[in-house]
Amino acid sequence: MTTKKLTQKIDIRTLTMIIVLIIIWVAFAVATGGSFITARNISNLIRQAAFTSIMGVGMTLVIVTGGIDLSAGMSMGLIGCVMAACQVWGGMSTPVTILIGLVLGCVIGAIEGSIIAYVGIAPFIVTLGAQLICRGGMLAVTKGQTIAPFNKDYIFWGTEYLLPYAGWIVALIAIAAKFLLQMNQRRAKQKHGNLEESMTETMVRFGAFAVLVAVAVFILNRFKGIPIPVMVMVIVVVIFTFISQRTTFGRSVYAIGGNIAAARYAGINVKKNLTIVYILNGLLCAVAAVIYTARLNGGTATAANGSYELDAIASAVIGGTSMTGGVGKVSGAILGAVMMMSIDNGMSMMNMDSYWQFMIKGLILVAAVWFDTQTKKVQK
Repeated sequence: MTTKKLTQKIDIRTLTMIIVLIIIWVAFAVATGGSFITARNISNLIRQAAFTSIMGVGMTLVIVTGGIDLSAGMSMGLIGCVMAACQVWGGMSTPVTILIGLVLGCVIGAIEGSIIAYVGIAPFIVTLGAQLICRGGMLAVTKGQTIAPFNKDYIFWGTEYLLPYAGWIVALIAIAAKFLLQMNQRRAKQKHGNLEESMTETMVRFGAFAVLVAVAVFILNRFKGIPIPVMVMVIVVVIFTFISQRTTFGRSVYAIGGNIAAARYAGINVKKNLTIVYILNGLLCAVAAVIYTARLNGGTATAANGSYELDAIASAVIGGTSMTGGVGKVSGAILGAVMMMSIDNGMSMMNMDSYWQFMIKGLILVAAVWFDTQTKKVQK
């Protein structure tokens, strides 16, 4: 097998990022005397990463089209504040409150996407303007104060855990689904005469997935179980992986990011699909807002100080999404988010100054983009 074919067959970038993540975990484990890799800390770390991963999934689709969303963090904050006002001040039930948040997220995304697609203003400008508008909206809604507390059934989405036996049931379902999916993919490729992977290679990939799931559930169950935010994250990733890889819309999104002119000539409704991408991104910002406010048990304008849109962008890029568009997997956002949260968590445990966190995350982001360009050169 030639070097070119080997690099195409193996996702070098993902493998490299996994190795880097392992190194980071080992380094923090040594530096903290093992405290970093306790079940409690890993559970907290994964729960924090779930929130960023969900935003990263939406950001992945946006970046794949060649766009950007600088308003994601502020949109999430505004949606959270509106939901807090609806439940705490308006006395609305949890289902109604969450529905209002999801609709608001779609509306924000629809406005941004329509302006970008139909008016023709650059995504950078549109979303930067939306960022400022949402920041002002948060202050207008909250009047600078924290709106709390939420009902118990709302807090559930950010603080509760699956019972251990339920976690194992979920793990078995996931492993069985992965096996069936891989077998169906093999049959489809064999039918069309483009099956290149041996059964041994397929089973090795499946075995690695099964072991990873089992180990993850075992570790999380040693604390309290699988956090509900993590379950929401997994569901989001599964749904959007299907959308991006198995639907006409998903293929259109990659075509637009790869070559927008060619996509138009191919008959793809570029404006419509771009708008839908931003609507979905807004929807996921709303889902993240539910988890974020449920974990804090309140809505606050200080969400504007978190730079969460930058974490979402970094998660997508570190996870393998190319800033030039046309390349990326929504599942990669999980890897990127875990890496970002690992740095925050580990440095906090070491009592390091916060400026080191920003500097190191910035270096990793630049390194990820550089690695992307180098990988493309090798594949060519």
